[in-house]
Formats: sequence, C-alpha cells, structure tokens
Amino acid sequence: MLPLEFLDSMRQQLGFEAEQLFRALEGEQPVSIRLNDKKDILDFPCDIDEVPWHEDGYYLSQRPQFTLDPLFHAGCYYVQEASSMFIQQALEQYVAKDSVVLDLCAAPGGKATLISQYLGNEGLLIANEVVRQRVFILSENIQKWGNGNTVVTHNDAARFGDKTPHLFDCILVDAPCSGEGMFRKDEQACSEWSTKNVRMCAERQRSILMDVWDALKPGGIMIYSTCTFNSEEDEENAQWIADCLGGEILPVEYDPSWGITEGYPGYHFYPHKTKGEGFYMAVIRKNEEPFAPFKIREPKRKPLPVEYENVMRQWLTEPDLWAIRQSDRFMTAYPMKYKALIDCLWDELTCISTGFGIAEIRGKGASPQHALSMSKALKKDAFPNVGLTLEQALSYLRTEALQGLNVPIGAVLLTYDGVPLGFAKNVGNRLNNLYPNEWRIRKL
Repeated sequence: MLPLEFLDSMRQQLGFEAEQLFRALEGEQPVSIRLNDKKDILDFPCDIDEVPWHEDGYYLSQRPQFTLDPLFHAGCYYVQEASSMFIQQALEQYVAKDSVVLDLCAAPGGKATLISQYLGNEGLLIANEVVRQRVFILSENIQKWGNGNTVVTHNDAARFGDKTPHLFDCILVDAPCSGEGMFRKDEQACSEWSTKNVRMCAERQRSILMDVWDALKPGGIMIYSTCTFNSEEDEENAQWIADCLGGEILPVEYDPSWGITEGYPGYHFYPHKTKGEGFYMAVIRKNEEPFAPFKIREPKRKPLPVEYENVMRQWLTEPDLWAIRQSDRFMTAYPMKYKALIDCLWDELTCISTGFGIAEIRGKGASPQHALSMSKALKKDAFPNVGLTLEQALSYLRTEALQGLNVPIGAVLLTYDGVPLGFAKNVGNRLNNLYPNEWRIRKL
C-alpha cells in the first residue's frame, strides 16, 4: 500500500501521469544485469533485451537463481538496476578516462564497478562507504569485478573535504534518500516513508554535499543522484549545489525514445515511462577559480624482498603496470601510475583495500591471494588450471572439501567455463579449498 501523502505529492508533481506511476509501482520489477568483459558471451535461460543507455546492460525476462551460477560469483556480471546505469552517459560526455574519481556512497558497488570499467587502466577510482558493514560488501564486489584501478575507503564526507582538497576530477554522490524509487522492491522503504523523512533526507544530502565539495577540483564534475522522485531531494538540491556551492548545471544528451523525463534541472526515470526503478541524476560543473592543487606527500616504504617480488610479477600479464606493497604478511598490487597518490591516501584516509591482494607470505614462500584469481591482471597460465563441473564449482564455492581432482602439488587455479573461480592448494595428502570463508555460499 503506497503512503497517502506520497500519492498526494506525486499527483501534484505529475498531474494525470501520477496514476500511471502508481500502477507501475504495484507491478512487477524488471531484472537487469551489466556484463563484465571477463567473458565474451553469457547464456541465460531467458530472453535478453538491451538497456539502451549502457552498451553492457541487459534486461532478463525472468530472475534466475544467481546464487547457483558460478559466473556470478566470478564477477562476470553485476545484477544492477537499469536506470542507475545512466551515469555512464554523464561519464562519457564530461569525464575523461584518465580522471581521478570519487564514488562517495558506493556500497554495494553497482555504480563503482561501472565507473572502474569506464576508467580502465587510465584512471583511478576511490570507492567509499561510510557504513562499516556495507564497506566490506563493497570491497568484495570490487574484487570480484577484477579491475585493479580502485581504492576502497571507509570515511565520512567531511574527511575528503578536509584531507583531499581539490583532488578529484569527478565526484559521484549517490545520496542516501527516502527511497521512493525503490518502493516496489523494498517494502521497508515504503513503510518508513513520510514527508518528515523526506525533509530529513534532503537536509542530510545538503550536509554531505557541502562536506565533500572542497574535494572537487574547480572545473571538476559533480554527479548527483538519488533513487527517489520528489523535487525536494532532487531538483531543489541540484539547484542548491549550483546556487550555494558554486556550479553550472550541465545538460546530458539522451535519445528521446528512452522515456527519460527532464526535471528542472536534472533527469528523472519514472517506472511507467522507463524500464527500471525510480532514479534521478543531475550533472554540475564546479566553477573555475584559483586553487592550490592537492599536494601528494609520498611516504617512505620499505622495499619488498626481491625474491618475493620477482615471483609475484610472474603472476601478472603486464607486471610493469603494478606497484607492489607489503603490509604485515600480505602483498598488494596497485597501479604504478598512481603509486604516489595511493600511498598518500593510504596514510590520510581509512583505506580498506587498494588495487588487489596478490600474495600472502607463508613460511619461506608466497601463496597467491584469492583477489589475484579475480583480477583481470592475472596471468592465468602462471598456475596449473583445473576446470570444474557445475557441481564441483558449487561445492568449491561452499568451501567444501574438494574430492576426485587430480592436480599437481602446490597452488592451482580452479576455473568454470574458462573463468577463474579461485585457488586451491595440493599439500600432498589433501587438496585445500582456498575460497574465502566469508564469501562462501551459505544456502542453495
């Protein structure tokens, strides 16, 4: 049951179209995925239609049991709401691929993996989440996606404004909101909705925007988005950014056939007009002004033992692209292009992960970390490859004991349909399952 005050407010906002919106919110929600480039072709037991505003986005005619698909766990695709993929258009039109980008409210990781895919090896993404429990979900999804161009952090907005002034070419603020656009998939958002909560959300959004604004370079791009419909959290806040913080609202080109509704300013996705959930986005360029560039203060690090580094670089397809850092017994690979900046951020911010874990020092040797198996930088033939059946793959993903596999001594790379799932280690008398216990499939 939609809240009565919500019905009244939408009737004022949309007029006769409101009834169409209400019917859509009571209908079936579409299922959409965005493909990774880990695999060229994915097969689903249902029809697939393209999401028009993202070349890798597809609609599914029914919702499969993603938990039973090893390729889902391998990061071959992300189950993402289609409307939110529209940020790709803002990136393509206004953000260079060699940019340093902050996704401020990044969990669970749909938009962050999209941005990391867009930037490729040219740019750097800082994917941040302020809620402690959610930041580890974000880190897991970033690792599974496999791009090493991402630093996952756990900080509030004010820390970026204070510690990283004028650093970012682009900041995405997908702000916490009243969730009107998620009513048909989130009953809690519907039951907790009130006009008072809308006002509280709008005020909190402005506080977040004000706190992080100093971290954006003059001339940089702010992408502001919500999953709600009301103008108080959407148009009014976008206009407030321009008027009070100092920016220019920019147009985003789109095909009229996509069914997008222009706000004043910004762009609305209404479920009765576009195939997706509710979404709003506005793009603002920060006014140019004299500023002091962010100063990188590179800390001194102890060099790695040469024998370890030489071994690990043999595991990478393009070893020169990656710097390697040691923290306790763990080794991490991260972009050499941004080494100084990432080392600086590691000291200035609360960082959960940088790039991807490559190895753990055990005894006198280096054992590969699971994140390496997920990484697109992995040189697959650096390890013996063992292909698994569906039954074997699901058993592995449940972290069960591995039976009946004839593999050489040492670390082996387990694959499904040619895609890496993770490592196992033959220690002679048994084959150890090295899949992360915290990621395991708990229920089938």
